[in-house]
Formats: sequence, structure tokens, C-alpha cells
Amino acid sequence: MEAAISTKNVEISYDSRPVVSGVSFEIMPGSITMIIGPNGSGKTTLLKALAGLLPFSGEINLFGKRQPGAPARLGYVPQRFSFDRSIPITVQEFLSLSSPRCFTDQCIHQKLYQDVGVAKIFTKPVSDLSGGQLQRVLIARALLEEPQILLLDEPASGIDIEGQNAIHKVLRDITREKKTTVVMISHEFNIVNHLADQVLCLNRELVCQGRPAEALTPEVIKKLYGEHRTIYAHPHD
Repeated sequence: MEAAISTKNVEISYDSRPVVSGVSFEIMPGSITMIIGPNGSGKTTLLKALAGLLPFSGEINLFGKRQPGAPARLGYVPQRFSFDRSIPITVQEFLSLSSPRCFTDQCIHQKLYQDVGVAKIFTKPVSDLSGGQLQRVLIARALLEEPQILLLDEPASGIDIEGQNAIHKVLRDITREKKTTVVMISHEFNIVNHLADQVLCLNRELVCQGRPAEALTPEVIKKLYGEHRTIYAHPHD
């Protein structure tokens, strides 16, 4: 089976300062991969390069096609989304910009909106949303086009436990039903074994990769975070 994402010796620098160095991995279609690592380890930088938003050296291929410019349908949810809060636009209007049929009664995304938890805030101005509510809206928007690859930078940031569980269920469902490939950054280590098929441990270089139960050894955690960090394993459902 062809990899959804494959990288070879990816190098990314800011002002000649290496941020990501010599990173190579493969991610198979229909899987959930989590990128973990300490602050400043290059996680967001790597995700942006996968999305074609940053220059890099080495190779990034999406379904065998070189990035940037790969034709794969790609959804990307940044950690922070800046916009002009003076624009008078509701959640429904914002989402309908990406799916014009939702301006009518023929919207085909009602189940998605319900599952992600945005249906109940449809009429609310985007400028009035909390951080967690805005994050839900951005995830819903990224899913409208049924992307082959979905890239998420800390998608549960600012969202309560109930909301996190709902989003994690949506992510599991789209990988199983639509074979969407999900790559996400998270600091919530309690979901690593619960949600991820594969983990990439990044600290500028790739420290480990593989199934969480096998890759996240005490030695790896020490190398990533130092002496006092522990990840507790939970069963993978």
C-alpha cells in the first residue's frame, strides 16, 4: 500500500538556524499519527511543511506526489487563527463560505456539524466565540471538503473534556469510514495510546516513531522531556 505521507531527510531552518533536522518517516492511509515533543521541538514547523506552507529541503510526498504542489485534498487546522473580529459574520455564514449549499436548506453537513458540536452555535457571531468554540468551527470547516489528509495543530486546545471526546470520535470515524489520514500535534499524553496508531517523537530530530506502546519507552521520554516526565498508557480502543 502506498504511503499517504512519506518524508526523507527533511530539513527546515529559520534564519539559517536548524529547527527540524534529517526527519524521515511514513504514514499509511486511514491512520491517526500524533506528533509529540517539548516546546520548541519543531512540531508546528514540521506540520506546516507537510501542508506546503513552509520551504524545506529533502522530500515530502503525499500519495507519491511531491509537496509543495501535491494534488491531494488537504485540510489544515492551525493552533491559532487570526481574523478581523469586527466583521459581522455568524458561524453558519463562515462555514457556508466553504460550502455554499449550506446557505440553503440543502446543507449536506448537518451530521458533521452536530458531531463536532457547532450546530448549536450556528447563529452566534464568530467574533463572540470562545477559543474552544472557534477550534470546533475550524475543525468542522477543515472537514467540509472530505480531505484525504487532515493536519491538526493541538486541536483540543481550549476545549472541555466532553468536546475533546466528541472530536476524537469524529477523527476515529473519518479514518475508519472515509480512510482519512490524520496527523495531529498534542500535549495531551493521556490520549496517545487511546487515539494514535503511530507516534512521532520530535525534538528537532526524530527521536522515535512507531506504535505508542512500543515507541514510548522510558529512555525515549527521558530523551524528550528530561528526568521527571512520565506517560501513562491506556488501552487502545
